[in-house]
Amino acid sequence: MLAESVSNPGKSKWYAKLNLEFSRRRGRTVLSEREHRGPFCVQKPFYPADRVCHVYLLHPPGGMAGGDVLELDAQIKDGSNVLITTPSSAKFYRSDVDDSIQKQVLRVGREASLEWLPMDTILFGGSRARIDTELHLDADAAFIGWEALSLGRPTSGDHYQSGTLTQRTRVFVDSEPVLIERLDWSADDPVLQSDWGLAGHTVWGMIYAYPADESTVMAIRENSAMQNDAMIGVTLLGRLMVARCMSNTAQSLRLALEAGWKALRQPVMEREPIPPRIWMT
Repeated sequence: MLAESVSNPGKSKWYAKLNLEFSRRRGRTVLSEREHRGPFCVQKPFYPADRVCHVYLLHPPGGMAGGDVLELDAQIKDGSNVLITTPSSAKFYRSDVDDSIQKQVLRVGREASLEWLPMDTILFGGSRARIDTELHLDADAAFIGWEALSLGRPTSGDHYQSGTLTQRTRVFVDSEPVLIERLDWSADDPVLQSDWGLAGHTVWGMIYAYPADESTVMAIRENSAMQNDAMIGVTLLGRLMVARCMSNTAQSLRLALEAGWKALRQPVMEREPIPPRIWMT
């Protein structure tokens, strides 16, 4: 079951939940269990040249309105290798009253690996978004993942003049907390414009890698492709690397995150950086 699962959602609002379990069988990773409720599902897994099980999350409504709830629980069992991505951006639409809630709990077992690489999340002006990510790693697991968010749609005249965001990210290794972060703001919060916050940037993201060391940090700091049009800061928390990125366009942030993934995949996953096919479309 999902941690802190939302109970009795209103009948007039979308409630969608997806449980996935991946296991290693006969030398390869399979999607051994899946259960869904509402408009949230996955396509048939793909197996590219790297033999990792690639899965695309599908949410047919395409976005979340006030009161909608979207929950994911993915368990990567011992020895399994999985890459999860999405075909399009997640969207939080304007809401006058109710929050829209997105939760994901990711569990990665011993000698298992997960690459969590969703497209960005767009916060429309007037949206009320709550995003909760919880990651549980075995000490012998491997993980690369990212989060990317955009405020409004400036090219369409939406400059995010109103709205709220609560974002919580928690990472545990062998049940011990390694990273606990919480963002809680409204559109007029000083953190959006202050130098100690987003400094006026409208797009930001994080990329995480485990296990990591100083050489992993240097692989990011010295990656010129990541520095193209984005500001990057890197922190090492034990064996967890966290790189924070800020930019003013979703495209430049996306390129920075992809460059980071390419730099990290060999040292963290011991695999060549073969992009998912859906990124080419």
